Amino acid sequence: MDKFTVHTGLVAPLDRANVDTDAIIPKQFLKSIRKTGFGPNLFDEWRYLDRGEPGRDNSTRPLNPDFVLNQPRYQGASVLLARKNFGCGSSREHAPWALQQYGFAAVIAPSFADIFFTNCYKNGLLPIVLTELEVDHLFNETAAFNGYQLTVDLPEQVVITPDGRRYAFEIDAFRKYCLINGFDDIGLTLRHADKIRAFEAHRLATQPWLAPTQPQIIR
Repeated sequence: MDKFTVHTGLVAPLDRANVDTDAIIPKQFLKSIRKTGFGPNLFDEWRYLDRGEPGRDNSTRPLNPDFVLNQPRYQGASVLLARKNFGCGSSREHAPWALQQYGFAAVIAPSFADIFFTNCYKNGLLPIVLTELEVDHLFNETAAFNGYQLTVDLPEQVVITPDGRRYAFEIDAFRKYCLINGFDDIGLTLRHADKIRAFEAHRLATQPWLAPTQPQIIR
């Protein structure tokens, strides 16, 4: 996955609490076994005025003009501002996939559902927990200033406003290491590719009868 160090982006305010994963990416889009193509159906039931179906051309669907992501001032947003308990509901990795594929690099909220929170890290999307008071201030600032942007500095663990205010956030050291270096679970394993190759070579040399059914893992 891509490395995350410092990101500056336009903020989109989703002023709703308890946004569940079925709202983030509705259940009918979970049929795909691919990890791509979910962005156009992010918040599908809120973005469009009709019901979406897998494989449908979203460009012909009527948009809900009242939904925040359809408003011109928030086009191209890459930082999502949300309320408490974001990502609650059923466990589906498709939710962070959809957010990331839409274009979001980070989500800021007072709290997140645990499984969604973990899935974000595994897919390179940064969930940031700030206090409700801090989030309230960011909502007010976003509403007051057209084109409002935030800078997320992961190495320093701060969110920086245009006027220089800095909001510190906590993050587990190992998760921070993985995001900064762009390591998902597979990437972490491949750091030891030489050792894996050596183990496979030794095993096949000493137990050659395993070769037909146990192909080499790392080529």
